[in-house]
Amino acid sequence: MRAIIIGGGIMGLSTAWGLARLGHQVELFEQGPLPNPLASSMDEHRLIRHPYGTHVGYARMIDDAYAAWDLLWADLEETLYEPTGTLALTGNGAHWAEHSAAALASIGRPMTELSMAELPRHFPLLDTKGLERAFWIDTGGVLLAQDIVTALVRHLGTRAGVRLHADTPVRSVDLEQARILTQAGEVHGSDVVVVAAGAWAPRLLPALASSVVPSRQVVLYFDMPADQRAAWAKGPMIIEKTGDVGLYLVPPVRGRGMKVGDHEFSRTGDPIAGRDARESEMSALLDRCRSLLKGFDRWTVRNLKVCFYSVTDDERFIVERAGARGWAMSPCSGHGFKFGALMGLELARTIAEGRDAAAHARWAAGLVGDGPA
Repeated sequence: MRAIIIGGGIMGLSTAWGLARLGHQVELFEQGPLPNPLASSMDEHRLIRHPYGTHVGYARMIDDAYAAWDLLWADLEETLYEPTGTLALTGNGAHWAEHSAAALASIGRPMTELSMAELPRHFPLLDTKGLERAFWIDTGGVLLAQDIVTALVRHLGTRAGVRLHADTPVRSVDLEQARILTQAGEVHGSDVVVVAAGAWAPRLLPALASSVVPSRQVVLYFDMPADQRAAWAKGPMIIEKTGDVGLYLVPPVRGRGMKVGDHEFSRTGDPIAGRDARESEMSALLDRCRSLLKGFDRWTVRNLKVCFYSVTDDERFIVERAGARGWAMSPCSGHGFKFGALMGLELARTIAEGRDAAAHARWAAGLVGDGPA
């Protein structure tokens, strides 16, 4: 089978990897360089964790995601992941952490609740102000995102035999005939076309525009004194929601940066616009850091990074048939990277084996507990 993939982020690359592993001919088109520094996948790290609020389907899917990453590590001949464990915190009337604990207990992945008295003993760099409940699970860690994307590009273009078309924007797609037209006026045909273009996907597939919205997001990277950096390098990822503001914290593993971001989607912006950011945009998040993180007054902002997510109203993934010979792939809403290897492998299998497309769409949306049939 011949397949065309549009998009060189983690989803497009992983789907190309999955199809190539099954012996199919794959061409991948990316509008910019490969890797593309503007892609949503291109950041120092992304998180993978079991706590998922009330989304039991996605929580259950994490074990399969780990298995898919292990398969990728074997193919890449390197492991681009660092375990940290996961600390879920909540307060101010929010219930995400306890909902996560209840959901995980229901699937045999219990979390351990820590009292506010215990929390400083286990995690002395945290302040308990504004917190009400804390839950810990040993699983979870940091995926070295831009290293993964870079390694996948190298692997696909050499050992996997995928034909990579960098700096080749696609003008239009015909998902009935499995053809694409590039900006240079070249027509390419195949047996199937997968559009995995992230925040740019609605430009190619206008039908997605009603459900997938680009969302400009800003994250902060910090410098800190050596003693704090050494302590945090061994620290957990933190998912904290306190009702009015919440944050996620990525520890500086393997020499990467200390990153903090918020949970709120802007649902605004244009991915082709400028990406300058101001510290004032993150004032509420900085205030929360000051009250939650001991010694935060000694931290300095190293840089602010702007990326674009593609967001759906219910924060569920869209991986569905589009036309007779096409697929729209948008595992999005800021939590897709952790499932990148799995999403690519499973879509490749569904395409190659002719599995039920509707079942696949429901599985990708986290609406069932098992893999697509």
